Order: sequence, then structure tokens, then C-alpha cells
Amino acid sequence: MRNEILHGYLIHHRKYRERSHIVHLFTQEHGRVDGILRQTPPPQYQPITLQASGKSELKNFSKLEILNQPIFFYGDAFFSGFYLNEIILRLCPLEEMMPETFQQYHITLQHLQNLAEHPQADLFLRQILRQFEHALLEELGFPLDYEHDSNQQMITTAQRYQFQLSEGFMPVAHTSSSTLLGQQILSMASYEKGRDFSPEQLQLLTKLYRQMITSLLGDRPLKSRQLWIQNAQSKSLSR
Repeated sequence: MRNEILHGYLIHHRKYRERSHIVHLFTQEHGRVDGILRQTPPPQYQPITLQASGKSELKNFSKLEILNQPIFFYGDAFFSGFYLNEIILRLCPLEEMMPETFQQYHITLQHLQNLAEHPQADLFLRQILRQFEHALLEELGFPLDYEHDSNQQMITTAQRYQFQLSEGFMPVAHTSSSTLLGQQILSMASYEKGRDFSPEQLQLLTKLYRQMITSLLGDRPLKSRQLWIQNAQSKSLSR
């Protein structure tokens, strides 16, 4: 890059030497971009522009401009924003354009600002997180075939299936908490991009996407998920 203007968001930063920071951005132009910023990093969740130069993986960032007023998330919105940024940092390849995921990230942040006022906040939160994960996993190269099993046979409503990231939906004879009913899987076959997921689809994707993301992350669990669980447990104890 040579004096290229980037539009995006700060995902994470850490101190580097006395007056600089290593910052990780999610940008419209190049997906995740890392670099050195020799000034105070911008707040998270706010659109920014800056200038990027350099040929190495760590660019030099300058001419930072914050485009909106400060955004503050509380409660579930705070943990959700932390979750979004963490999986982008952990899963998105460096300098690979991801337009669908970027657009869905932008939309999800807007929804999180209004989460507390939503009449069905818990359901709404599940919807917007699954929609973000849906865009991310497809753009990472993991689109799912909801009509055929791992043997390229048609999925049937009464059959149980075990999902494996490398294989797809594998028919099994046993029933357990990790297996999926064919009827659930087939509910996704009619899904049209941009629509809300039905209750059956949400139930399926909550289980399925958690398994997929956990598999992609490997041995290092998400800090955001651990903090979310701890927060839920502390709220439960305080009641």
C-alpha cells in the first residue's frame, strides 16, 4: 500500500514502544489490516478513515479521522461487540477483502445501539449475531449444503445427523445433544439472504455455528464468551 485511504473500524490495539500502538482494523477495502499508529487509537465501534502505507504485514497508519460521535455499549451489547471483534481478529485472514462480512458488521453495530430498547431484546440479539456469523462463515469458505448429507444423499426429515466441519452432515443411528434432526437442517434450505431466521432456523444455527466457530478457533477459547458466561452467572447469583 502507498498512501491508501482505508475506511473501517478498530478491532483491537496494544501498546507499542513509548508513543505508538499496534492496531488491528477491519476495513472495507482490504478486510483485516494490521499496522502501527503513532497516536492515541480511536474508540471501537466507530467508523474511521486513515491512510496506510507499507509493504510488510504491519502498515504505517496516519491521518486518522473519526467519523461519528462516540458509541458506548452496555450489558449484552457490550459483550456482543467484544465477541464480534474477537472472532474477526481470530478468524479473518490478513488483507483479504470480505465485503459481505464488513457490511454485516456495520449493520450489527447499528442494531446493537438499539438493543436495550427492543421489545424482544434476547430474540433480536440472537437474530443479529446469527446473521453476522452466517455472512462470516460463508465468506471464510464454509457454505453449508442443507439438502445433502456427507454421502451426497438427500437429507430426510426423521434421520439424525452429526455435523463435522470437514464432512458436513453425517447420518447417525444414535440420538444425543450434539445430533441434529433432518427436519431442522432442511428448514435452512429455503432461507433467503437478508430475511430473519425462523425459530427453527435459529435453534439449528445457534448449535451449528457455535460448533463451527469452536472448531475453527482450535484450542484457544473466546475470551468474550467466557466473560459473557461469568456475567450471566453473577447476575443469576445476585437475584
